[in-house]
Amino acid sequence: MGAIPTVVHPEFKARPGGETMKALAWFGPQDVRLIDAPIPDITEPDDVILKVTGTTICGSDLHLYHGEIVALQKGDILGHEFMGVVDKVGPNVTNIKVGQRVVASFQIACGECEYCKQKLSSFCDRTNPSSLQNVMYGHRDAGFFGYSHFTGGFAGGQAEYVRVPKGNVNLLPIPDEVPDEKALYLSDVLSTAYHCVMDTGVKPGDVVGVWGLGPIGLCAAKFAKLKGASRVIGIDRVPERLKKAQENGCEVIDFSQHKDVVKRIQEVAPGGLDVALDCGSFHQPKTLLHKVEKALMLETDVSEIPNETIMSVKKGGRVGVIAAYAGYTNHFNIGALMEKGVRYIGNGQAPVHKYWEEILYDLIIPGKFDPTFMLTHRVDIEDFPKLYQAFDKRVGGVEKVFVQTKFSNPPSPGCPTLSRVDDWAQ
Repeated sequence: MGAIPTVVHPEFKARPGGETMKALAWFGPQDVRLIDAPIPDITEPDDVILKVTGTTICGSDLHLYHGEIVALQKGDILGHEFMGVVDKVGPNVTNIKVGQRVVASFQIACGECEYCKQKLSSFCDRTNPSSLQNVMYGHRDAGFFGYSHFTGGFAGGQAEYVRVPKGNVNLLPIPDEVPDEKALYLSDVLSTAYHCVMDTGVKPGDVVGVWGLGPIGLCAAKFAKLKGASRVIGIDRVPERLKKAQENGCEVIDFSQHKDVVKRIQEVAPGGLDVALDCGSFHQPKTLLHKVEKALMLETDVSEIPNETIMSVKKGGRVGVIAAYAGYTNHFNIGALMEKGVRYIGNGQAPVHKYWEEILYDLIIPGKFDPTFMLTHRVDIEDFPKLYQAFDKRVGGVEKVFVQTKFSNPPSPGCPTLSRVDDWAQ
């Protein structure tokens, strides 16, 4: 279909001299490999080159791992959540200096279009050349790091170096007193969870249900509490996640024990929820019907959780959808949506630029929110391929991981120390 013109481009020049770096690349479903890749150099005048000091794996990376996202190409470098130290800056970059600690937003914004002027960085019109996304959605998101050519084909941050286009707007300097483990997740998880809560409009006194208690769901639950929710009820089946939610003030429903989630919610919250937040995953159908339909490629996404959320909220209730749905689903209960007057809100990809300073300066630095509560492990970049396997199978209770490179600082006090994935199951 051809590429749509953009102000930035995924192609980059390699550093002179043939120097290479370690990077995690996709070669097929469940086939990711650590490769030696060229170190990127300044290619466009607004570029910044980072030495990566911290990166991670995200639940949405599993969609890539399983080949569920279109337009992946062999050798694509993955990773959209990372931070680092500035190694080089292009001639147009004046607000970022070599040697600064910075975190990158997972989206690549131009900083100049009508969306960027409103800090809606994920909606940037000028950085994603994907005509396929335009056909599927009618519009395009911004370009994203390390998330297939559907989002621009930009090399990601699961690597020792990364090129950041438009580095003057897509990097946030981090104060010295904030350790890497508290700064890294501003890149995606914290901004995404906060956006879900804010965009859905959680208010003081609300009873809130959170579907999916991975890092985004757990953070959304904590942010909902900070915004005054009177009760937060988390829905999941993973014991470690349920326990973590309880430790952080949530009531929980184990859907492996309560098959009828809607009925259970009606029992524990008579009258229904004020707000439901869908922080789950589209690639894990619960019922045989959806398993068959997905296997036959009759749908890309599963409507089970959307239907549960619609059925569980009060008449006139609000449902926020931050789960990474990608395409089409069957059996969606549009009748209940209409008849109950449910406000069904597609939160969209989180506009990181809108929230990251607020989260850092109003919540993290004053001690109102500590992101390290969700950290379970720390590994070296050499372990990345095994990390994908373990993360997919939830080995060793893994949730959020800090992945170090040769440029990383030592672990901060109270944070996980270095481990090997091979040792987790022992």
